Amino acid sequence: MPVSAVIFDLDGTLVDSEPLCNQAFLDLLPELTDSLEEVSQRYVGQKLADCIADLRRRLGCEVVGDEAVFSARYRERVAALFESGLKAMPGARELLSRLSHPMCIASSGPPEKIRHSLRLTGLHEFFGEERLFSAYQVGYWKPQPQLFQHAAKQLGVEASECVVVEDSPPGLEAGQRAGMQVVHYCPGKFDASLSRFEITELMDLPLVLERLR
Repeated sequence: MPVSAVIFDLDGTLVDSEPLCNQAFLDLLPELTDSLEEVSQRYVGQKLADCIADLRRRLGCEVVGDEAVFSARYRERVAALFESGLKAMPGARELLSRLSHPMCIASSGPPEKIRHSLRLTGLHEFFGEERLFSAYQVGYWKPQPQLFQHAAKQLGVEASECVVVEDSPPGLEAGQRAGMQVVHYCPGKFDASLSRFEITELMDLPLVLERLR
């Protein structure tokens, strides 16, 4: 089956945002005694509302407070951390410059966060507004497949002809459920249990795409 389009996750795949997103939890909740690594492992690829629900169960509703209020504080803190430290993943710019396939972003984050991340890292030049898709726009979050299915439809290609590049288990599951080929980007390590195709560097992706031709 030919590859007609490449669909990228954003956080942890094209931009190195996961440590900053999880640091925001620690900054806002001094009662949370987890290490940054533990928070990252617990909440990787998770919907923010689910993360907040888990924190309320663990720390108590009185500590976390109202979900909507905490969510707004969290988004504000993440934006500040992004301004001071967000960077593209190693090889991201080189990869995007090299790929000739139609490509887009399908992220669980809200549209404004997607735009902010791309602008700060300089990756916005590779994706027009019509190539940015958010779970908040379709009302479904990974591991549900609808976000990826929506992206394929908007690109005008069959789901089976799309390759999804993801770093998290929920994202990989969503791509598989959408009927797409999935590539697990896992910097520095392999975990062959999650996907048929594994890459530890983004610049390995063209080799995978060549194998899929």
